[in-house]
Amino acid sequence: MLELQDLSVAIAGIPILRGVTFSVGEGETVAYVGRNGAGKTTTLRAIMGAVASTGTIRLGGRAIETVPAHERPGLGIGWAPEDRRLFSAFTVKENILLPARVARLDPAERDRRLERVYAILPELKEMAGRPAGSVSGGQGKMVALGRALMIGTRLVLLDEPFQGLAPVLAQRYGEALRALQAADPSLSLLITESNPALLKSFADRTIGIERGEIETAPVLADPGR
Repeated sequence: MLELQDLSVAIAGIPILRGVTFSVGEGETVAYVGRNGAGKTTTLRAIMGAVASTGTIRLGGRAIETVPAHERPGLGIGWAPEDRRLFSAFTVKENILLPARVARLDPAERDRRLERVYAILPELKEMAGRPAGSVSGGQGKMVALGRALMIGTRLVLLDEPFQGLAPVLAQRYGEALRALQAADPSLSLLITESNPALLKSFADRTIGIERGEIETAPVLADPGR
């Protein structure tokens, strides 16, 4: 589904990614792990076109590195940034629907996708009318996941989704990801995390990155998933 070949990024002349190469198969969940500053977030930003990069990025066999950043979500890529980036004056529902409106989905398809989000994250339906600025940080992570699922029909990128979550919310987030895997087996997930143990129960493989370079060969996660 996703293939990165010799992906490199430099910011202000400083190399951040150095020849990153790996792939994520259709329906596969990959844990992308490394210490803070290793290059995990920059990799996701490069996939979304938010930073300039060299190398090749393919989605479903199509090279997309020349596709403008604002058009990449329309290819079926959802992204939940680490800092959530919610519009605080909008309601939770308005934040979730935002990418669907930007993509100009027809009302029937928009509603179908929204019900899919609510089926996986029923708490978002309960919070739908609340201003996004009033939700907790952990709840905001759930809203960001729901928003990513509105547009991410092929690939979803989750950046440090468990960071800062209380144990109860971390458990709930993990349950939502497992429900997503069960509901949509063809959806690919690339999840960054500093602590690989948090992803062991639902990741198919683990890829490590250190100082902008892939450090470890893919490792099989818990076979009991």
